[in-house]
Amino acid sequence: MISALLVVALSAILVSGMLWREQVQIRRIENQRLLAQAQWVSRGALDWTRLILRSEGDTSAGITYLGGVWGVPIARTRLSDFLGQIGEVRAQEGGATYISGSIEDAQAKFNLRNLVSTAVPGALTLNTDQIQAFQRLLQLLGINGQLAKNTALQLRAGLRQSATRFQTSANPATVSQPQPQQGGVTGGGNYTNQPGLQDTDEDAPVAPLQMTSVDSLLDVPGFTPDMIARLRPFVTVLPTTTAVNMNTAPAEVIAAMVPGMNLSNAQAFVARRETVFFHNVGDVQNALRGAGVQQLVFDPNEMDVNTNYFLIHGRVEHERAEVDRTTLVYRDALTHTTRIVWGRDQL
Repeated sequence: MISALLVVALSAILVSGMLWREQVQIRRIENQRLLAQAQWVSRGALDWTRLILRSEGDTSAGITYLGGVWGVPIARTRLSDFLGQIGEVRAQEGGATYISGSIEDAQAKFNLRNLVSTAVPGALTLNTDQIQAFQRLLQLLGINGQLAKNTALQLRAGLRQSATRFQTSANPATVSQPQPQQGGVTGGGNYTNQPGLQDTDEDAPVAPLQMTSVDSLLDVPGFTPDMIARLRPFVTVLPTTTAVNMNTAPAEVIAAMVPGMNLSNAQAFVARRETVFFHNVGDVQNALRGAGVQQLVFDPNEMDVNTNYFLIHGRVEHERAEVDRTTLVYRDALTHTTRIVWGRDQL
């Protein structure tokens, strides 16, 4: 009897273990299915957002302002509310799925890629005007302005081996080939000799990683996570040099971009912009004068009223699965077609 009871107990333990492993495997497969479905919903929402950007570009060609349809965020909404128009049966399939998101103008921020330009074909040069603008922005935020030069040097060193270092905003998908070095250029990294702006080690065998986000500033000596948190609302890193959209830029960025403009004048400029958006750079110049800027000494090419790069923040909740993704989308200024530059899932 004792032997029979032991055999029965051992059999029960083995069977329960097999059933538990089978249940875990089924649960894993269900999670993978739910995640795949959430990702497909996220892709569909992204395509819908790209359609909005293209339609907005067709109706308001050459102008991007905060009052556009693209600037209206989507609150947490049940997917069935969108699918209800195609039938009640299929609409019930989205009853446990929620979507939310927003579109952010990436050119409303200071683009760190502007710190390095291609003034001479095939040569990466430091843009002193942009370095000074970034220095003013750092000082406005209570950060050491000397870090602007260090950031520019780190950015140029990271671009040294990049295949896209010579591409332009006019054709971001095309990679320009390096040209023969011009006078004043030294080394295989296409560096220029400028007093006080030399690289720490131009012949270093290993170049730093290319900057791809604001978090890359942590690789620059002197920056701390607290500084990055303060910079995040005002700084970005785009694939190409870009102009700042004066229709959407915050007061801090505008004060940094315009020499001699303080924060209070920039805030007055933004307040005036809320009543009517700018149609061209001439309107921007008139508004700057009205905000108290007497001498406009800046490059008009550094400011614009239109945007090519947008950040799309989307979140999909599908039962137990969640997809929180940020996507950088480029919109062509002429055809208004859009294409995805990169996508990153938020952890």
